[in-house]
Amino acid sequence: RAGLFHSNTHLRAGGGSSEPIADRHYCRLLSGLAGGIEICITFPTEYVKTQLQLDEKANPPRYKGIGDCVKQTVRDHGVKGLYRGLSSLVYGSIPKAAVRFGMFEFLSNKMRDESGKLDSTRGLICGLGAGVAEAVVVVCPMETVKVKFIHDQTSANPKYRGFFHGVREIVRTQGLKGTYQGLTATVLKQGSNQAIRFYVMTALRNWYKGDNPNKTINPLVTGVFGAVAGAASVFGNTPLDVIKTRMQGLEAHKYKSTVDCAIKIMKYEGPAAFYKGTVPRLGRVCMDVAIVFIIYEEVVKVLNKVWKTD
Repeated sequence: RAGLFHSNTHLRAGGGSSEPIADRHYCRLLSGLAGGIEICITFPTEYVKTQLQLDEKANPPRYKGIGDCVKQTVRDHGVKGLYRGLSSLVYGSIPKAAVRFGMFEFLSNKMRDESGKLDSTRGLICGLGAGVAEAVVVVCPMETVKVKFIHDQTSANPKYRGFFHGVREIVRTQGLKGTYQGLTATVLKQGSNQAIRFYVMTALRNWYKGDNPNKTINPLVTGVFGAVAGAASVFGNTPLDVIKTRMQGLEAHKYKSTVDCAIKIMKYEGPAAFYKGTVPRLGRVCMDVAIVFIIYEEVVKVLNKVWKTD
């Protein structure tokens, strides 16, 4: 069993994995923890990305660029201001990893060929399914709370005192649907995110292994492949990320729908607005995808040695 992407021995006749249930859950737990640690390290880039995406040219813009956003935030709120909204992503990191990798495993075990190999096209389809699942179950409420918290900090009178107080206020004033704003945009973004990442990752791994499916991959190589996959997703779907952020902000009421949001951004701000926050997003996503894939694959290798099966 060589992990998510290629295996000759981890499939049963019915297509299910022979890997122990505890084994798979442990991998997802560690992947989620790794993601949580990475978020704590890189969250200021996520904060800056979100602020730049919320910053409408028509208003006029609050920030001149990345450096100005950091400068104003630290000046007005201290360094801790760059971590506003962090708790939402930390709390969601483990369930997000569990849903993402769980759904990918489930779909990929159904779609492998006779030799247990998953080609890049099927990897894309499995990634799409994984992204849609995580968007609906975990990411949409997690991202909605994060964006509202970040947007709230720039308000004249911030109203959210902390994670639990903020969630209570959102539910009290808007109902549960208040935590599910921008669901369509989130599904499109996460679905394309994971479709691109798993497609690129599967293609790179298959290319690297060539005719030797049992060839081991160094963790650093896995990390490089993960970073490339992350970068591909950033350049491929940042417009969807910008739309999602606008649909989840405190001024989301201005947009009738995902399509209306896209039309208004194009009309009033031009096509460049769809790539706001690309640079900070690129830095964080590349590190995130690289770390999570390394942790997942390396833990699988270790556990495969512990739980050997014939």
